[in-house]
Order: sequence, then C-alpha cells, then structure tokens
Amino acid sequence: MVTSMKKVFSGFTAPNSKWLGTATVAATLAVSTMVANAQSNLIAIDGSSTVFPITEAMAEEFMGTASDVNVNISVGVSGTGGGFKKFCTGETVISNASRPIKATEIEMCQAAGIDYTVIPVATDAITIVVNPGNDWASELSTEQLATMWSPESEGAITNWNQIDASFPDAPLNLYGPGTDSGTFDYFTDEINGEEGASRADYTASEDDNVLVLGVSGDQNALGYFGMSYYLANPGTLRAVAISSEDTNGEAIVPAPETISAYKPLARPIFIYVNNDALASRPEVKSFVEFYLNAAMNSNVISEVGYVPLNDAEYMESLNGL
Repeated sequence: MVTSMKKVFSGFTAPNSKWLGTATVAATLAVSTMVANAQSNLIAIDGSSTVFPITEAMAEEFMGTASDVNVNISVGVSGTGGGFKKFCTGETVISNASRPIKATEIEMCQAAGIDYTVIPVATDAITIVVNPGNDWASELSTEQLATMWSPESEGAITNWNQIDASFPDAPLNLYGPGTDSGTFDYFTDEINGEEGASRADYTASEDDNVLVLGVSGDQNALGYFGMSYYLANPGTLRAVAISSEDTNGEAIVPAPETISAYKPLARPIFIYVNNDALASRPEVKSFVEFYLNAAMNSNVISEVGYVPLNDAEYMESLNGL
C-alpha cells in the first residue's frame, strides 16, 4: 500500500500499468525477485511539491505492479528545503528537489555522513497564473514580474495599475511558494536577481494546491508554481505568457511543446537518493530503477504535466546506480 503524507494533488489520477513499455515490465518482474523476501520496509520520501506528482505516480505504479512485495512508500511535500533537512539527517532515503542542493545542505549531509546520488527526472516550467476572470494580464515581462515580487515592492506595489497603466485600479493579490520551496528559490533568483530575495506580503504555502485554490477563487490574484499544477486544473486557472531578454521579447505561454523556449523559467527537477540505502536496501534500488525505466518507457511524466528527458540521460543515471 502506498501511504501519502499529503496526497491532495488536484486533478491527478495515478498512472495505469498499461502505460509501461516492455523494458519497464521486465524491470518490474525483477522487483519481485529482488525483494520478495523483504520484511516490511518503508521507503520514506519527502521534499518538493513540484516533483511530488511524478514520484507519487511512480510509487503508485511500482506498488501496483509489485503487489507481492512487502514495502510501503510515503511521499511528503514539505518543500525542497524542508525535504533536504529530513534527507540530510537520515529521516528519508529519497528527496524530491526542484533545484540543486545548496552548499549549506551539502554541509549538513556531510556532517551526518550521508552520501547521495543526484538524478534529474524531468523538465518543468514555473508557470505564472491568474484567475480566468482576469481579462487584462495576458502577457507580462520578467521586468514586470520583478516589479510585483521584488523586496522593495512590499507594501508599495499593491494595485494592478502600478504594473501597467492600462490595467485596472484593482488590488494585486499575490500567491506563491513558501521559503522552503525550491520553486521560490529558483523564481527569486531568476526574476529578482538573488535567491530568496522577495517581498513577504503575499499568501505563501509549500503546498501548491493551496495556491491553486487561492488564485482560482480570486479575480485579482496572481501566483506561480510548477506547470503540472496548472495543467491539472483546466478552466480554473489561466497561464500568462512571459517575455524576457532570453526570448527576444516574445511572450511565451509555458507548455510541453514550448518549454525549450520558455526562458528563464524552465528548469530541471531531480530526486536525490541516499547511497547507503541504494547499496544496502534492495527495495530502494529496485524502486529507483523502476522510476527511471518508467520515465523512459511510459507516459507517466508527460501525463502528470512535465517534459521527460531523453533516454540517454535516463540511461546515464541507471548506469550510475
């Protein structure tokens, strides 16, 4: 049975085993052989809410195709930073991350004697969303986003018409990830020029579903989070096209087919795996192998709203286990 600490991903349906390709089925059969005699084992996973839908889908599929294996999987959503705090103290064996590990987190892991393997799993696009009732902000520039979100804007930029004179004289209600979120770190670095530099007077949560509900219920709202949560809520959110120097001023709506051009807010996302667990716990290695094989040979990643990597990248990770 898969136990989820925070399984509330709006609109998400666990993938079906019919998606699995031949290589993944073979890997699944190997799972039963490797861990059939295992005692009840918990694979504890936490971290990024952005990566959560992928890892939760993989956990559901793994357990569904290896039902005779006595293994439990828990997947939490404490944010990338919160996940690393647990991972670097040995509380979890896999950490979902929407950004690379920070130097301070590396030091924390080293102090605890925890070595790890970094595995890129997909590409995401941080999506800027508004309420469908917003009929004015179809496009924004990264400069306008900085005007909204910079630390200097706190208490000063409070109305939409301060962003553009053609916008209505209406309150600007902002929703975004909390400070433990890797999405927060990436967004603030790219938009405000410094990781963690942000106004604080906005509705913050590490749970993206809270942000979805906030924006979908407020005509004057604007928020940002991973593309998957936007795609999982059709009709209740509208994505804003973003222009930047990187796009030569062209405003681009994030989508799987445009993600390579959606700069600077497209980014890789990862899982971090404890090396001791990989070496000493067959069920952990089996799950990670299953994860990578399913990424290559099924539609799991695209079905939950992200863009898969190429097969060579997944094979490189598999060969490094």
